[in-house]
Order: sequence, then C-alpha cells, then structure tokens
Amino acid sequence: MSIPERFTLGDAFKQYFEIVPAFSTALKDEVYRVRHQVYCEDLGFEPVRPDRRETDEHDSNSLHLLMRNVKTGEFVGCTRIVRPRQGDPHYQLPFEKSCAAALDRSIVDPAKLPRHHIAEVSRLAVVAGYRRRKGEENSAVGISSEDFGTPKQPRFPFIPIGLYLGTTELARLNGIDTLFVLTEERLANHFDKLGFQLQYIGQQIEHHGKRVPSMMGISAIINNMRSNLRPLYRAIATDIEKNYHSRI
Repeated sequence: MSIPERFTLGDAFKQYFEIVPAFSTALKDEVYRVRHQVYCEDLGFEPVRPDRRETDEHDSNSLHLLMRNVKTGEFVGCTRIVRPRQGDPHYQLPFEKSCAAALDRSIVDPAKLPRHHIAEVSRLAVVAGYRRRKGEENSAVGISSEDFGTPKQPRFPFIPIGLYLGTTELARLNGIDTLFVLTEERLANHFDKLGFQLQYIGQQIEHHGKRVPSMMGISAIINNMRSNLRPLYRAIATDIEKNYHSRI
C-alpha cells in the first residue's frame, strides 16, 4: 500500500485499517469466519466445516485480534495468542507438540520457563483479496521485497506487520514476556529485518509447508523497534488499549 510522503506509517495505517481485539462472542465469531475462509476454503489446510467457522481446542485459552478496513468495515485479517491453561500443568502450546523433536533445548526449553509469561502466536490469516500475489496462493499471509516499494514510491505491508504489532501490544498488556511462533523462514526473515528480532530455536518441520520455530521477546521488540515503526505501533496500541480497557 502506497504511503503519502507527508504521512507517518501510523497516519497512513489509520487511513485504511484499525486493530480490533476480539473479546466479545460476536467478534470471536468473525475471527473463526476469517480463519475458515483462509485455512479451509482457500488453502485447504483444514477441513471445511458445516458452520463455516474454523475453531480448535486452543481458542478457549487464546487472545484474538482482528484487522478491519475502516472504509468498508470488512475484517481483512486475524491472529491469536495461545496461552498456557491455568491450572493445567500438563498442557502444551501447539508448537511444543509439533516441534517436540525439532527444538534445540540448549537455546531454550519452553517447559522450564514461567508458564504464565509465555505464549504462542498462531492462526495468522489474511483474506484472499488482500494477499493475491504471485507466490502467495498457498500461504495464509506473506511479505515480499515488493511490499516496501522504492524510494520514489514507498509502500508498506500494513496488514501482516500491523497484526504482529497488535499481537505485541496485546501480549504486553497481558504480562507475556516471550512469544513463540512457527512460520515460514522467508516470512521470519522479513520480520527480523524489520527489527522483530526473531530467534530460531530449532530445525524446520513440515507443517503445511516448511516452518521454523522461533521466539521473540516483547521488551526487546518494543525497546529496539525501528524509529519509523514507532508511530505505527502507537496507533495500533491506541486501538487496542481503547478496546482493552473498555471491557474491564
């Protein structure tokens, strides 16, 4: 998406999108609808459901986010933060199961971390109309070098970056220190170049394509954020905090 020269990334973002924490039953239903559209209907990663809602056993202990197009009202993307279950010491985050044999526990052993301070980002999804580019047909979300345009015509991938920044702020508000993510190496590299400082913690696995387990620290993301991203982060944090405190 093009960026007018006089705008910060935060100004440009607010012209088109807003981040909406999905606390209500109605908004969570929108999350599940978007996920079904992307993961079941478009990509075939999960079976089509009669109710056209994609859900699993982790949703009940997750924090959910939506991104909305402010001009049309359409929800264009979503993600979630899966938290350990309170009172269930044997519960594992999804990546702890899928990557059990691939993790390098000399880097980090999630089982030894304070469970109430860790979580996993998953189910990042962007609807088809906002990710229809060559090479993205089999991916729920993507970033390429083209998304950043040229010095004369700058662009920015607001949707995936906005969802990750929203995840960062929602995690911070909930006392989460470390986020784990299982993602494509190419996508992880783009996020790393933007200053998210993803650290690989194991070998690639096969999970709807090649995926690599990574982790990122919330404080490190915020403290080391690139200066051009800070106005965008503030705009997104304002959206989240407005909704977050209104529910309390």
